[in-house]
Amino acid sequence: MLTFETILALLLGASVLAGFARRLSVPYPSLLALGGVLIALLPGGPRLELPPDLILALFVAPVLLDAAYDTSLRDLRKNWLAILGLVLFAVGLSTLAAAFVARLFLPDLSWAAAIALGALLAPPDAVAALAVLRQVNPPYRIRMVLEGESLLNDASALLIYRLAVGTVVAGGFNVGAAIPAFVLVVLGSVAVSWLFAWPVTRFAKRMEDAPSAAIFQFVMTFSLWLAAERLGLSGVVTIVVFGLTAARRGPPMPAHLRVPTFAIWESATVVLNVLAFTLIGLQIRPILEPLTGAERLHYAGGAIAVLGAVITVRIGWVMIYYALVRLKDRVFGHKSLMAPPTAKGAVVVGWSGMRGIVTLAAAMALPADFPHRDFTQLAAFVVVLGTLGIQGFTLRPLLQLLHLPKDNTVEAELGVAREAALKAVIAALDRENTPAAQRLKIEYGEALNQARFGRDPRSRPDNALRRNAVNVAREAIDDLRNAGAIGDEAYRQVEQELDLLELSSQPARE
Repeated sequence: MLTFETILALLLGASVLAGFARRLSVPYPSLLALGGVLIALLPGGPRLELPPDLILALFVAPVLLDAAYDTSLRDLRKNWLAILGLVLFAVGLSTLAAAFVARLFLPDLSWAAAIALGALLAPPDAVAALAVLRQVNPPYRIRMVLEGESLLNDASALLIYRLAVGTVVAGGFNVGAAIPAFVLVVLGSVAVSWLFAWPVTRFAKRMEDAPSAAIFQFVMTFSLWLAAERLGLSGVVTIVVFGLTAARRGPPMPAHLRVPTFAIWESATVVLNVLAFTLIGLQIRPILEPLTGAERLHYAGGAIAVLGAVITVRIGWVMIYYALVRLKDRVFGHKSLMAPPTAKGAVVVGWSGMRGIVTLAAAMALPADFPHRDFTQLAAFVVVLGTLGIQGFTLRPLLQLLHLPKDNTVEAELGVAREAALKAVIAALDRENTPAAQRLKIEYGEALNQARFGRDPRSRPDNALRRNAVNVAREAIDDLRNAGAIGDEAYRQVEQELDLLELSSQPARE
């Protein structure tokens, strides 16, 4: 019961902090992590310790799937080189830099243990990155690069981490066995998720009620992650490929399922994010308790040095990549249809390296006899809290300082999509000669005119009248229920009908 009460108290406090963060225009993950630290350091503060495997499955799997489902394959293909550079080179160089710095502070730390430490610190976390990015709203192309990276870099880093930990446990490293195992893990994860997507999406779209569909989706997400881990595959790769495949395979989900299930997923991922970032702050107490005062000072110095190393290396790699692309364009000419990268954009990408729950969970999952496990865990905490605090809080001011040009990519494509959809409807109505079809044709024609001027078609004057009519109708059914003329069952059904009418006439931004 105490755990349940603790979770309720944390959720209540986190919801207040999240609202406070919106007022301050700062990312809520950063504020929640700091709030968790303050709570953990209070005398008699709560302790909420979860098994590392549960942390990854509970907090990472659904958020990754949600992000992968919404990811644009077109934009991944367009930005594949930049994303691949971050996934491979930025992660690899950050791993080596963190390992090197750790060995400077702890000379007896083996290279395998140091590489394991570097690998769990190297990848910006998908949960942290997406939560921060959705609040600071960087230009579209930058966001696509960062979201693509956040989906894939955990996989590359965790595979290196698994190999390094296995080397420490086994007492040696066999390149001939490691490379084929690495390839098999990746290919196996892709194959399993791709095959799993077909029956799951087919079955989910045949369901008739939204609650059952949502429960089925969550159960399949957790089951897929757990199955991948049991088979020795990568849970991250499996979930990401499954999400990308499920979003584009099979018939579209009916509207009566899609609207409520999407709302359920959005609410669930927000709750998980809130708990995850609060949990990060709460881990400081169990990390510090076993350490003596001298160890805390020495380890804190090493952890801060590692933090500086991973931030610097990421920025360095991004600027090197930018310089190489500009050099190639000068020598061979810019042949891509996309605009060339800019120095300002490179600065934003380099500074967007927030670490999160994956790093902390990987540190907590180390074997009890792992060399310098306490230092690794403290370094993980310092890097996560440091990047969330330093980079998370300063990302929005940095965007404002750089004065990046306004990106209208989504607005332009939204206009194209709306115009095409409305033209298709009008063409279909042209084949009908009924009075109802003619009335609809006039209505959709007005909507098409709005779309051509870049406005939301639902902002037409007649929709404002509809919204006023809905308010009048609500008052009427309220009076009937208060007078006892109708019961609550009839009231709720009419209320739902009015809700749908209001939503259909409500502009996206008002």
